[in-house]
Amino acid sequence: MGSFFQVLLFVLIGIALLWFGHTLFFAPLGHIHSAYPRRRRRERGPRETGVPGNPQTCPVCSARLEKGELVRSMAYPSFNGKDRLMHIKGCAWCLEEDRPRICPVCGARLRGDETLVARIFERPDRSHVHILGCSRCRRTGRPQGPI
Repeated sequence: MGSFFQVLLFVLIGIALLWFGHTLFFAPLGHIHSAYPRRRRRERGPRETGVPGNPQTCPVCSARLEKGELVRSMAYPSFNGKDRLMHIKGCAWCLEEDRPRICPVCGARLRGDETLVARIFERPDRSHVHILGCSRCRRTGRPQGPI
């Protein structure tokens, strides 16, 4: 009976060593997630520009966003239950000032502290964001020309 447990222990240790060796030497490196995905993407060259308003496109700089890239924004609570107010700062590409930040309504170049004001309409299956303007053209009440 003691030899059975010994053999079972050696088999379990062998399986664990095989699994560890396989993952160490043969696992594809593409499945290892980096804590800094921005650094990997910068090495591939310049960022392609998408069409403003399309999904997976930053509304501030029009950069095409890949899977996992997010736009930094803040949504406020709803007063009427239908829509919410949202402030959009931008994606990692335009927040690091690699790309120009442009308001899609008035065409003005945004400084680092300025945001886009938007309304978000939430539905059960998806949500829709409507850009109202930047903090500068929303404050004056009328769109301004490019600066």
